[in-house]
Amino acid sequence: MDLELEGKKAIVTGGSRGIGRAIARELALSGCEVVICARNPEPLQLAARGLSEESGSKVIGIPTDLTSTESVEIMVKEAADEMGGQIDILVNNAAAPGGLARGSLEDIKDSDVISDLDTKVMGYLRCSRAVAPYMKQQGWGRIVNIGGTSARRVAGNLSAGIRNAGLVNMTKYLAEDLGPFGITANIVHPGTTWTERSGPMYEEQAKREGVTVEEVKKRVASGNSTKRIVDSSEVAYIVTFLASPRSIAVSGEVLSASGGFGQAVYH
Repeated sequence: MDLELEGKKAIVTGGSRGIGRAIARELALSGCEVVICARNPEPLQLAARGLSEESGSKVIGIPTDLTSTESVEIMVKEAADEMGGQIDILVNNAAAPGGLARGSLEDIKDSDVISDLDTKVMGYLRCSRAVAPYMKQQGWGRIVNIGGTSARRVAGNLSAGIRNAGLVNMTKYLAEDLGPFGITANIVHPGTTWTERSGPMYEEQAKREGVTVEEVKKRVASGNSTKRIVDSSEVAYIVTFLASPRSIAVSGEVLSASGGFGQAVYH
């Protein structure tokens, strides 16, 4: 199926590695021009060059601090200038993996919770607000927020759950506020996902526990229906569909890309 993405202009935050890089790759392979942003310039530019060479599409890296409104607004303006004044797609993905506020209540630091929310909730808001005028003027746009399954359960990380649950509400708000202008907003919840960090991490865990890597992977995957770890490219397929004109019937919705994590029934 042709997703009709040829020539579309996209921004992917947190696009230098992991799920964000996989999403930027799939968008670029589908014919989009893509701006990726992250805080660290060197890996960002390396990722942009690699994605551009692989896809044949224009991929640009713009260093950005999502905790700064000024930095976000500069990034969006520069992205628009690079892409002919057009921004069609925003994928909000940047965040500390797994969240920062871990452990028991007495161990949780205010600064960790605030930092998580400032990056992932406020950062997504800053980016959405900055791209909205471009999308409104065009009468078309797609916003896809990347959350996480901690929105649906109590896990070992307080701020991860708070930020992802809050993003569900914010996504519905964006869908309602921007829908009359031809703009949709949806949120995708990845579960445990295989990225470039996974191999070394599971190897270290296997060595520490005196088991094989395959045993570790099997245990990790045991909590979802498919009994396999979802690959970052598979999350990217879902996001790319939601970023496309073909997804017009879907807005304000939540989609789990976890391979069927958990046994709760949602309706």
